[in-house]
Amino acid sequence: MKETRADYNPVARRDAIVQGPQWRFTLIGEGVLRYEWAEDGLFEDRASTFAVNRNLPTPKFRVVESDKKLDIISPSFHLSYDKKRFSTNGLSASIAGKVALWGSYWRYGQGQQDNLGGTARTLDGVDGRCDMGNGILSRQGYSTIDDSESMLFDGNGFVSPRRDGDRIDGYLFCYGPDYRGAMASFYAVSGTQPLVPRYSLGCWFSRYYTYTASEYLELMDRFRQEEIPLSVAVLDMDWHLVHGDEVPHAGWTGYTWNKKLFPDPAGFATELHKRGLRMTLNDHPHEGIHHHEEAYDKMAAALGHDTSDKAPILFDPTDPEFMRAFNQVLHRNLEDKGCDFWWIDWQQGPHSKVPGLDPLWLLNHFGYVDHKESTKETQPLIFSRYAGPGSHRYPVGFSGDTIITWDSLRFQPEFTATASNIGYGWWSHDIGGHMFGHRDDELCARWVQLGAWSPLLRLHSSDSRWSGKEPWKYRGDAREAMRSAMQLRHKLIPYIYSHNVADSLLSPQPLIQPMYWDHPKEDAAYQYPNQYKFGSELIVCPIVDPVDPKTNLAKVTAWLPDDGARVVDIFSGRVYSSGRVVDLHRPLSAYPVLAKEGAVVPFDHARVPKNGCKNPESLEVVVVVGADGQFDIWEDPRDGVAGITNVEGSDGLTLGHRKMHVQYNQAAGRVTTKGWGKRWAFRFPGVCDIRPEDVHVVVNNAPYKSATVRVEGASGSASDGLFKSGLLVEIAETSYDDEIRVELGPAPQLSVVSPRDEMEALIQDAQVEFAVKDAVWKVVTSKQSNASKLAHLQSMAVDKSLSGPLFELLSADTRLA
Repeated sequence: MKETRADYNPVARRDAIVQGPQWRFTLIGEGVLRYEWAEDGLFEDRASTFAVNRNLPTPKFRVVESDKKLDIISPSFHLSYDKKRFSTNGLSASIAGKVALWGSYWRYGQGQQDNLGGTARTLDGVDGRCDMGNGILSRQGYSTIDDSESMLFDGNGFVSPRRDGDRIDGYLFCYGPDYRGAMASFYAVSGTQPLVPRYSLGCWFSRYYTYTASEYLELMDRFRQEEIPLSVAVLDMDWHLVHGDEVPHAGWTGYTWNKKLFPDPAGFATELHKRGLRMTLNDHPHEGIHHHEEAYDKMAAALGHDTSDKAPILFDPTDPEFMRAFNQVLHRNLEDKGCDFWWIDWQQGPHSKVPGLDPLWLLNHFGYVDHKESTKETQPLIFSRYAGPGSHRYPVGFSGDTIITWDSLRFQPEFTATASNIGYGWWSHDIGGHMFGHRDDELCARWVQLGAWSPLLRLHSSDSRWSGKEPWKYRGDAREAMRSAMQLRHKLIPYIYSHNVADSLLSPQPLIQPMYWDHPKEDAAYQYPNQYKFGSELIVCPIVDPVDPKTNLAKVTAWLPDDGARVVDIFSGRVYSSGRVVDLHRPLSAYPVLAKEGAVVPFDHARVPKNGCKNPESLEVVVVVGADGQFDIWEDPRDGVAGITNVEGSDGLTLGHRKMHVQYNQAAGRVTTKGWGKRWAFRFPGVCDIRPEDVHVVVNNAPYKSATVRVEGASGSASDGLFKSGLLVEIAETSYDDEIRVELGPAPQLSVVSPRDEMEALIQDAQVEFAVKDAVWKVVTSKQSNASKLAHLQSMAVDKSLSGPLFELLSADTRLA
């Protein structure tokens, strides 16, 4: 087993170090200071679970030193130190940057003010909020990480605890209001998020339930019949022996297939693979390997374990020989029968027989390294819990057993976005909730919709026969919302996977980001923690409350940054002016996802994408007119060869990824790209007033006669169900080197559309008195300005369940004043 990756470089540059007999300070790149105290004068240069790279360019700084005082002055901070053991009085720093009227000042041991949070080890048993600890970002412009207790990579293939004695090892991040700079520094020190496999980005089905092989395969076939795509089949603990007389313990741990349920494990795995699915098995390793396990003798031989009295092989992650056999014998035996990756379900806390060695860390690190070394996967994967700073290097995360309540749903978007503040981007939640709670179809549907806009979407539930998350088990409107969300998730893979590549190899960052990352000085950016950026182009405003029975609409309050650009709901085509707070109202069939002018977002154009998330044969690119935009679509040709006839020219990036560049020029109203051997569609949401005959498609500088151009969602025209409004241009099969242009005409704009039809439908559906409907209709169809209409409605004291959606429609686009 190897303990590090090639990019681990833990020894700092000599010119970055200021050192005394028992103290050492290291300036690590811009704005990061490592501070160490060692009573014996022995400092630590090995990589830790948090810090794997300290060899970064030395920033400019100067030192002012006397017998009793040390000052280190850099553009990011001014450190003052009394040369004694670190104390609140003796070690402090003034932070550069205008982050508070009274300045920003750090003192050792004083805690962190206004820290914006990190994440938690698990959501097991959490109903609502939980403590998310500290992350890298703070409104004070600095943060600290105490790395004093973390384990170290020993340089010989394993890990080591810290040396004994009085030691302090901490990191001070100084960044002022530059949150993105702070996170770039974090990734530089702690390593980047690696690529996750494309298949992991699709829909996972998981359930703690005793299935037989035939039942499980029938279930996978039912998903296909229902046109609900999947990519990963998750088998919880009942795949192995659990309750039999031969099992000498509680049964949670197991490594022998239950042949009564799965008589042919390898054949079962083959059938899943034929269906385009990968398989992961749940592993609770705590109880070790007992004599009833098929791999017991092989493990005993590998470890020299005496089997004469059938003594169990105890789980000991602190023993390198055990960990080697655990991965290369025990796990490999099951991987050879079709297990594609492991769900490491460790629930027993951070302690082992060696102080400082956390079993979860050991399982995550060596499990991830082993998967990379033992398989042909270029993008390895494990599925496990968060173990602390640095865990982002071992995706993906299992957040634990969620309680089925609205409070749990309300917290989950904030929890996911805030985890990005500690660099942890690939959370997989129990979508729909795992246990307890009660049946609520609307809650489950909204949860699945959130899952579509989460890092990963994994349905999960307990062994209660009533709690399964199969969409067809739910009422009509919820069933259709769940099916649509899962289809949408697979349509989103081109966008998500492109960010997976770019955010790992080009500009390290998580897929989901809190709004304040881009707006650190805007108070409003902190007031709507559930709202988040989803990649570079989209803003998601999760709905976490039930619909109002009078209108059948649910409300979410959104903040639209004042950046001078209008935004459009890419699905409804509704246009919103920026720089304000607005209430968005949606039925169960809709979810508000916003994009500003210039956004370019690729989708899979298949009506229903297939299992497995292979590269699509047809791409649909959403382009929001009004400003220039561009996007790079990334594919690995090994994820299916659909549409790929030439795999050269991968721009020098690792893993041979293909970049397909899409450019939009607003002044010319022109989209350009290459054909890449695919079919293409270009959708312009919110554009309803350009005539199809005025749109020109040009391929290789010649008019393309076979393009289909239509306006959807206007004047009673049909839409495809996902997108309700806008201009759609479709291009048939292209050659690899075709040069494609779609020309709308100079400077196209988002259409100004009267909300009259939407208001009539809203009032028609409202469960209120007819007299109220008549009075409201008279106001909204009057010749008053929209501002006057709003004031009039307010004076009438119309119930908010009706006036709120009307306010949204009348005030969304200020051009309709």
